Amino acid sequence: MKIAASFISGGLFGLGLVISGMSNPAKVIGFLDIAGNWDPSLAFVMAGGLIVTAIGYRLVFRRTAPVCDSQFHVPTNRVIDARLIGGAAIFGIGWGLGGFCPGPGIVATALGHIEAIAFVAAMLAGMWLKDRLFGTA
Repeated sequence: MKIAASFISGGLFGLGLVISGMSNPAKVIGFLDIAGNWDPSLAFVMAGGLIVTAIGYRLVFRRTAPVCDSQFHVPTNRVIDARLIGGAAIFGIGWGLGGFCPGPGIVATALGHIEAIAFVAAMLAGMWLKDRLFGTA
């Protein structure tokens, strides 16, 4: 049940990324090009995601536990430290340079985009290196 729910959720997320055009890195780069040919469509996708998430969280957290697990696994660390800021900066720089973040990168890899395959390979290498340097957390 848990694997099926994960597969369906991931599939819906990926389908949404393809339909919204967010698996195309040119959309992200166009959004970040505010001094050039700016494409605001990413802002509308983000706003739509924010609305769905806000409503979904309110409904889900009325339950005592998720449907497929015994407890919610929500981050509890509220500290903004150098590791968080450094990781966010690396994420943002990589997103701006390549036009991919993890979700769209995986979707574009499944669609056979060569640059996405390179992105996902670099992301996995970075995750492996982070675990070796800082441990898993």
